[in-house]
Amino acid sequence: MNIHEALKQIDWQKAEYFRYKFPDLRYYQDRPIKTQEDFLKTVSRKSMNPFLKWEKTDEYKSLLMLYLATKISDDFLDIYNITIDNAKKGDEKAIKIFLQLQREIQQNAKAAGKLFEKVEIEEESEDDDLDLDLS
Repeated sequence: MNIHEALKQIDWQKAEYFRYKFPDLRYYQDRPIKTQEDFLKTVSRKSMNPFLKWEKTDEYKSLLMLYLATKISDDFLDIYNITIDNAKKGDEKAIKIFLQLQREIQQNAKAAGKLFEKVEIEEESEDDDLDLDLS
């Protein structure tokens, strides 16, 4: 499960708060970031207290971990690009790091491939139950 799927499963006001707190999760990146007043109007609240209290819950902490996992993958891409540039310039340390990253990426790609295989199998089994009469 990713952060966007998880946000769909919680109360919409909490999801809005999470997007308010972490604006890079917003769908429309070209719109201005909401102020606290704008956010409170959106969720029809007078104070941030319920949301600050919610930040101490396991639900919030779980969402935070999913969010950080997303950020890590973005950082991983940045590190990969820097490493590849340095490796192409002949930096021996960067070459070693690149080879390590390459192994890690291949392992992660295999795991991701298995995840998508499961999705395909589930979709096929759902399609098998259909009985269409086209006459």
